[in-house]
Amino acid sequence: MDIGKIYTIKLTSGEELLARVIGLPGADGFMTISEPISIAPSQKGVGFVPSIFTATPGESVQLNTNNVTLIAVTDDGICDKYVEVTTGIKLPSKNIILG
Repeated sequence: MDIGKIYTIKLTSGEELLARVIGLPGADGFMTISEPISIAPSQKGVGFVPSIFTATPGESVQLNTNNVTLIAVTDDGICDKYVEVTTGIKLPSKNIILG
């Protein structure tokens, strides 16, 4: 895992979330993440739902890795949407312009 990168995290509950990893798991079994967003399936595909409603926005949180079944690198398109949702910044398209 790389610090600052966005990962897809599957929990033992079946919930899937996206988060930026800002601290690797320590001996205590906790890793530090920021802006956790839960994935919610809908008729139009997947939607993003805040994972924590009452925490202070922008604060990092501790994730107990004992409750994680897998961690994967998140697809680039989903990462772009995550950045847009969490920061309000819309990233430019990565299409190559041919002339």
